[in-house]
This record gives sequence, structure tokens and C-alpha cells, in this order.
Amino acid sequence: MSEPKFRVESDLLGELQVPADAYYGVQTQRALNNYKISTTRMYHYPEYIIAIAYVKMAAAEANAELGVLDRTIADAIVKACQEIVDGKFHDQFPVDMMQGGAGTSVNMNANEVIANRALEILGHHKGEYQYCSPNDHVNCAQSTNDAFPSAFRYTFVRMNRHLEKALQDLIDSFRAKGQEFKDIIKMGRTQLQDAVPMTSGQEFNAFANNLEEEIANLERNAVLLKEINMGGTAIGTGLNAVPGFAELCTIRLSEFTGDKFEKAPDLVEATPDTGAYVSYSAALKRLAIKLSKICNDLRLMASGPRCGLHEINLPPMAPGSSIMPGKVNPVIPEVTNQVCFKVIGNDTTVAFAAEAGQLQLNVMEPVIVQCILESQTWLINVMDTLRTKCIDGITVNVEHCYEMVKNSIGIVTALNPYIGYKASTKVAKEALETGRSVYDLVLEHGLMTQEKLDEALDPKAMTSAHAFIK
Repeated sequence: MSEPKFRVESDLLGELQVPADAYYGVQTQRALNNYKISTTRMYHYPEYIIAIAYVKMAAAEANAELGVLDRTIADAIVKACQEIVDGKFHDQFPVDMMQGGAGTSVNMNANEVIANRALEILGHHKGEYQYCSPNDHVNCAQSTNDAFPSAFRYTFVRMNRHLEKALQDLIDSFRAKGQEFKDIIKMGRTQLQDAVPMTSGQEFNAFANNLEEEIANLERNAVLLKEINMGGTAIGTGLNAVPGFAELCTIRLSEFTGDKFEKAPDLVEATPDTGAYVSYSAALKRLAIKLSKICNDLRLMASGPRCGLHEINLPPMAPGSSIMPGKVNPVIPEVTNQVCFKVIGNDTTVAFAAEAGQLQLNVMEPVIVQCILESQTWLINVMDTLRTKCIDGITVNVEHCYEMVKNSIGIVTALNPYIGYKASTKVAKEALETGRSVYDLVLEHGLMTQEKLDEALDPKAMTSAHAFIK
């Protein structure tokens, strides 16, 4: 006789068939039937699954120590959670990231998988919930409204580490280019007009320093995510949790994870509060804005090759046209721009979802989770792509950059301390009208000796602070 393909489980709405070999149960199956929305599943985010397993582990241990949960059952739950942390059963978390119910489907998916694995550890069969129940045991002293946000807060913290690593690697790449290009003179520009000379090294170091600020900003906002509301249960009053659970669960979560969590001082306030998500999402947006601006600069500097700035060369990654032979597009900065647009849009969604909260709960948290995790993941991936497929391979057209400096009207600014603003303006105007060089006009009008002029227009003198000798 063949093994049955399904088992029957029941909930408030009645009976439902669940695949016989599935570790998830009836409420997860209902979510699978109801939410075919984003095509992005919980199992696409391993850190999400690991985080919620840690939360359930800490709750089980705290309940056992407080005498609320049988030690044998608690130990089986803890063991099942540890297996999930170690990477097992992640395929058993198939719920869509977009869902109604304020995260109940996510919480019950975890409760059911952990309960069914704990049942096997205890020597029972899946679905024999009288021995270990998803609700009575795994979810003991909890609600979706404290377990779910505690889990995704920790998910963001874990993902932030990967994000900071990708960002630091990108910064290091920009800084290496800054060192490589430190002696290459080029023209700086403001408002897309010639300004004053600088070095390519200064430009790439500026990119690195600009992004370096974002690591500290991300860290500042990630700290806010470590305040959790475990023990608040449904609305923060702690109904169905024994005294001391909130404190002990937070302590055990800190011990299990190695991260320092803090119990929110007011659990009623903390349960609907989304301030930390708004702040962290804004930090992602700030990084995206800076990253996109840098990619705009790279595309401008690489424009050409004959009719643009043509200061730098980006590594050619793909043919650029189906009709124009020889055309190569800046595809890596372009895809980075587009990712940044998505992150900025996700931040707007987070803001609307945070504002939509009502009374003692914000039911829009699932879309907040989806947006922030998507932003983190896409930024990690695109920063790695930008570094390896673009920044590391950039070269500078040294002679072309120097010729633009020599022919620029902008170098007259370097002569202000020697001949004064009025005379410099007159030279600049004449150069523009006649097409002649600033160098020749200064000598012709006897404004400086050739020796002093050469000294003033020395590339090193024009790209750093120095003393002026008239």
C-alpha cells in the first residue's frame, strides 16, 4: 500500500489537506492558497528564517525556565530551532512575502514547522499536535504581534552586516583607484561648466569618503532595531505571558544570537511603533541616492568616446546596440541607477505603510518587511556588481584629461591670487571670444612673467592649498 500524499489538519475555518511530507501545517497551507502575489517567498531570505527560529528558541527556553513549558517539549523545540538556524528545513517556509494578517502567516509557518520537527524529535508523527502544538507550545506566551516584529527586526540587523560588508568593499575599491590616479590632472566642473583643476585621485577618493559616511549611518539606525517587544503579546499588555517572560526572553535571545537586544520600556507603545523601520529605510535611501549620483558621474566622465567627456574608460561588459556597430554602453552604472530608484521607491512605500497603522497594531508590516529586505538584498548585489564589473577595471585617458585642463578657461581661476579677479575676468572673456589660450593672453598683456605663470599653473599648485608669491 502506497504512502498517503496528504494529511488532514484543521483550524478555525475547518479541515484542509496538507502534503503528508510537509513540516508546515494548515495555516501555512491557507496562506499558500490565499497569497499568490509577489512570487517572492520567505525561503528566498534565509536570514529571515534564521531570525524567527532564534526568536522561537528564546521563547521556548524562557518559558521552560519559568515553569510554563515542559522541559522535554521545550528542549525539542530548541533543538528544532537550532536545526533551522543551521540551514535545515528552509524550503518549508513557502509563504508569500506579501500577505494580509499583519504577519500571522509568517508566524504560524514558523510555529508549524518547528512543532512538526519537534514532534519527530520527541518520537511522534507530523500533525500529532497533542504532544507539541504550534499554538500552545511553540507560540506559548507570544502573539504574532511581538514574535513577528522581533524576528524581522533581527533579520534587518543580520542583513545589515552583509550590506555594510558590500559597501566597505566598494569603498576600498574607490580608494584604491584614488591612489592609482593620484597624479593624473583633470578638470573639475560645477553646474556642468569648467571649474578648476583637480586630480582623478581626488575625485575617486571623494567617492570613497562620501560612501564611508553611510556605514556609520547604517550602524546608527541598525541599533534602533535591537529594541524588541517580546512579551507584549497581542497589544503590549502581556496577556497570556507570565511575569518575567519579557525580560528573560530578551536575555535568552541576546545569549543565543550574540547580539544585544533591549526590551522596549513600554510594550504597548512599542507594538504598533514603526519608527525604527522608517529611520532604517531612510538610511538605505540615503545610501541609494549617493550611489546613484556617483554612477551618474561615472557615466558622464565615460561619455564619448569621440563626442563626450571621455575622461575615463569603463570596462566593456556588453555590446551596446542592435543597430549601431561599435557602441558600448555603461551598463553597470545604469543597472546601479535603477536599483537605487527601486530603493528610493521602497522607502516611499515604507513611509506610507508606517503611516497606515491604526490604534494598537500596524497591520501593514508585511510590506515594510518586503521592501526593506528587497532594498538590502538589491543593494548588496548591485554594489558587488559595480565593484567587480566596473570600478576595479576603470582606466583614465591621461593625455586627454591634461589637454582639456590646458585648453580650459577655468584655469584662469588659479591666477586670481596673482593678477586679481578683475584682470582674470578680462582674460577669461577674451579667451572665450577669440578662442586663444589663457596662457598666451596673460603673457601678451604682461600680467605675469612666464616663470611665475608656469609656477602658478603647475598641476600640483592648482590642485591643493599653497602659498602665493606675487
